[in-house]
Amino acid sequence: MGKFSPNTFILVVVGIVALILLSTSVFIVDQTERAVITRFGKYIAIRDPGLHFKLPFGIDRNYTVNVRTVQTEEFGFRTMRGGNFPTYASQTAESIMLTGDLNIVDIEWIIQYRVDDPRAWVFNVQERRETIRDVSRSVINMLVGDRAIMAIMGIQRSDIENEALRFMNETFNSYNLGINVIAVRLQNVTPPSGVQQAFEDVNRAIQDRERLINEGQQSYNEEIPRARGEAERMIQVAQGYATERVNRARGDIARFNSVFEEYRRAPEVTRQRLYYEMIEEVFKDEDGMTIIDRNLRNFLPLMNLGGGR
Repeated sequence: MGKFSPNTFILVVVGIVALILLSTSVFIVDQTERAVITRFGKYIAIRDPGLHFKLPFGIDRNYTVNVRTVQTEEFGFRTMRGGNFPTYASQTAESIMLTGDLNIVDIEWIIQYRVDDPRAWVFNVQERRETIRDVSRSVINMLVGDRAIMAIMGIQRSDIENEALRFMNETFNSYNLGINVIAVRLQNVTPPSGVQQAFEDVNRAIQDRERLINEGQQSYNEEIPRARGEAERMIQVAQGYATERVNRARGDIARFNSVFEEYRRAPEVTRQRLYYEMIEEVFKDEDGMTIIDRNLRNFLPLMNLGGGR
């Protein structure tokens, strides 16, 4: 102390106090964050990105919350190293589940969420990450337990993801946790190792069945239009034939009525004309034949020199 004068000591103390004052009253909020401000532990405001001031010496405290980055939780596995050649560690204790038809299935999945209410995220739940994981496991276990193993591994996989997303958001909203789950993805769904080969055979059989169904549907789509076209053509032909027959019948009726009118005017003449027309129609294809009246007398037959006899 003998080396410093009182004024120097005072300046050093003032500098230290100013430094502490500055460090405890100024804070910066990143573009991806929001800051929750408390005064004596009571919430007072949320600060946007930028440089901000607060009361020093711990009177005001700021809690920065990342609200832009999508956060991910992994279940059944852990990513040990990312990049082009990632490595994973299995966590089967949380991925083995019992299905609705009393089979065992190993399911790995992830959830992705974003904080949308920084105040609720800071104050409402203490063990936030544990709560998220427990709720997610409970929802997936419930959905898997309601379904058969083949449905889980096949056609209902996307249904499980969609329903899990809805159930998780409903639960987190009831807890007022301040997050929104934006995606649930089933990464890997496999049966126990002892029966995996049998399930793979079943899956191949299902795929073959679907392929045959698709081929049958394709053949159906090809043949049905062709058959419909053929049926339409036959209908058109039948309708044309029907129209022709109707028109012919109407023509015959008109001709008959015309002949009948002539018959009413001159019965003998008309009867004679009809007789001649009938005889002409009957013998129109005969060659070398002469027709005479049977009551004709003194008729001398002559040789038909032009006919060769």
